[in-house]
Amino acid sequence: MQSEFSSPRELAALIYERWPQEPGSEADRADLRPDPDTLTELIRICFQASLLREEARPVTFRLILAEPGRFPAEHGPPLGLHRLELGNTRPLNPLELRRLSPAANVHRSMIGVRWDEEDGLRIWGIIHSGLSWLQNIYGGRGHSQSLPQELVITVTAPGRLAVGFGAEIIARYDGTRITGPSLNIFQAKWLGRTFAEAAEELVEIHATARQQADKQWATLDPALIRVIATHMMKRMISAVRSSGHGGTITIIPPEMATECCGSNQFINVKYRFAEGEPRRRFRTLLVGIMNRLAALHGEGGEMEWDLAKPVGWKEYLACSDEDLSTLDDGIFEMAHLIAGCTEVDGAVVLTKKFELLGFGGEISGLLPNVEVVRKARDMEGTIYEEESTESVGTRHRSTYRLCRAIPENLAIVLSQDGGVRFVKFEGNAVTYWDQSSTSSLDV
Repeated sequence: MQSEFSSPRELAALIYERWPQEPGSEADRADLRPDPDTLTELIRICFQASLLREEARPVTFRLILAEPGRFPAEHGPPLGLHRLELGNTRPLNPLELRRLSPAANVHRSMIGVRWDEEDGLRIWGIIHSGLSWLQNIYGGRGHSQSLPQELVITVTAPGRLAVGFGAEIIARYDGTRITGPSLNIFQAKWLGRTFAEAAEELVEIHATARQQADKQWATLDPALIRVIATHMMKRMISAVRSSGHGGTITIIPPEMATECCGSNQFINVKYRFAEGEPRRRFRTLLVGIMNRLAALHGEGGEMEWDLAKPVGWKEYLACSDEDLSTLDDGIFEMAHLIAGCTEVDGAVVLTKKFELLGFGGEISGLLPNVEVVRKARDMEGTIYEEESTESVGTRHRSTYRLCRAIPENLAIVLSQDGGVRFVKFEGNAVTYWDQSSTSSLDV
């Protein structure tokens, strides 16, 4: 979705069309949506506020259009949302948003706005969310609350809005163009296939441990491995982006580990880690999580559980076991270790089993140049447009060469400005997917 010289009215029409409904509620939620003119005015107010400054600081905020009753009075972070109503509502306008924005940190709070036919748009208070809602975006384990399916407008930079319902972004607006949300590559089928062999190995290691256990363990949801690995990658990417340095992470087939750690035609790894268990720590941690979770929910375990029911991500998030938390902290630290290695010039080199081979990898300049790449427009790369590589820097061009020379390779290229590209050889061509963010905080 992209439209040249779009207007707030066009964005309002899109919001109006996609307004969510809740079957079985006392009233159809579509009947509670403001009219297109009101939505247009709401967007204009937020856009104008984004261009202001509060004591030399940019105006940033999250605004949610919802009645106070949508937030139970007894709830609060980290498990819920803390509703704080003003004694008197305030008019919604750019100046009020500017004044309130310092008290409603964009990462932790939302400005509550209500609408009715008589009063129009009014600010009724602040909803404190804390940071736990970001865990699904940036990776992490622990208790987190979900945002209600209400209209949320986020401003994190002058002239830029992200609009959606709850945590789902439906469009971004920069004053002239409406664009759709970034692709969520973590849901792509090809990414699952990329790590399928590693997942099978983990299942085999876990199965051996089950056989050796003195009590019956619960069955694990097969999707659990993929979800935990996905969150590890999100943490890793988030840590690199936070550094503001950028970097390249290349993930090679495990059978090429020995070759790429020695003299080869593809990449010279300046800082190579010695072969052994330490560089396979991520796999060890992941197996440890699987074993501990199965034991906790198994026969005689600390968690009462139906052994016929698989244990999955929901149970992993809810579990407060100290040993499991220690393992999870280990994965968190691995993600930050890898992110730190990207700050040294050159690529960080992993295998598809997440074995950390080394960093400071210099991709050979003798590999054939890639003059044209495909920019994927859908998650599977079946819809794409071709573009020249002349306009990108050395980091991207060298990565394209490596992915052409090793078709099984997957690379993640992070720019200093926070942009993220997943690169691989797909459909007989080097293809990349932009994964700038699925979060409203990166508009």
